[in-house]
Order: sequence, then C-alpha cells, then structure tokens
Amino acid sequence: MLASHADRERAVDVLCAGFAEGRLEKDEFDRRVSRVHAARTVGELALVVADLPQGPVPHPGPVAAVPQVFLATPRPAQNGRAVGSAVCGLLCLLTAGLTGIPAVVLGHTARAEIRRTGEDGDGLALTGLVLGWLSVGGWALFWLLLIAVEVLD
Repeated sequence: MLASHADRERAVDVLCAGFAEGRLEKDEFDRRVSRVHAARTVGELALVVADLPQGPVPHPGPVAAVPQVFLATPRPAQNGRAVGSAVCGLLCLLTAGLTGIPAVVLGHTARAEIRRTGEDGDGLALTGLVLGWLSVGGWALFWLLLIAVEVLD
C-alpha cells in the first residue's frame, strides 16, 4: 500500500520519540528521517521504525510485521437490510411499485439496527424509505382516484 503524508508524519514522530529517549544517535536519526521521506510504501516505513517502540513508552509484546501506527482503522460493517432497502426502492421503478412495501419495511428495520449497532448504511436505508414511500403513496393515490372516478360515473 502506498504511504500517505500522514503515514510519513507518524513515522517521523516515532523517530523523534526514539531520538528524544536516547535510542538513536543524531546521524542515525537524520538517515532514518531521509529514508522516511523517500519511502513510497507503508512497508518501507514499517522497516524504518521496526526496532523502535511505537511512542514515548515501550509497548510490551512482539513487534508486528506492520506496526499498529500504520494499520488502517476498520470501517463499520454495512447494514445488509439497508442495502436491501435501497435495492428494493430502486426496483420500484422497474417493477411498477411491487417492491415499495419491502423497501419501506427493510428501511425502517435497517435504521433501527443502525442506531443500535453503529453500522454504516443509514443513507441507503433512507433512500429505500423515500423511494418505497413514494411508490406506496403513488399507488394509493392511483387507486383512490380510480375509485373516485368509478363512484362519480
């Protein structure tokens, strides 16, 4: 994975902490900082700081292949019902509204789960809800108008 500017800054921070603690000499510190700025990948950065603790206080345990500093933060999982709601909402256009009610039901249950679990997908659930309710409302209006025309005739 290519290294970002933030990755390089974290590596330099680890080197600065190591230098301040007396773990690196000035010339070694300078060489490593130049290697950090020349590094293209996260793996190269990890090699530069692999023998240093990840901050001012040493952490017990073995050194990982990729230091914790460089690991990406995990994203919350996408809620499956939210995806289903959005798909059903979009299919309302192709199925003449047959998937409107499932879109509404899935959208409401997905939003409740998302609030409870912290998953991603609220926008998808809301999209499914809006499209589903538009479909249900459109069909309700259609049938009411059809009934009204029949009653007036």
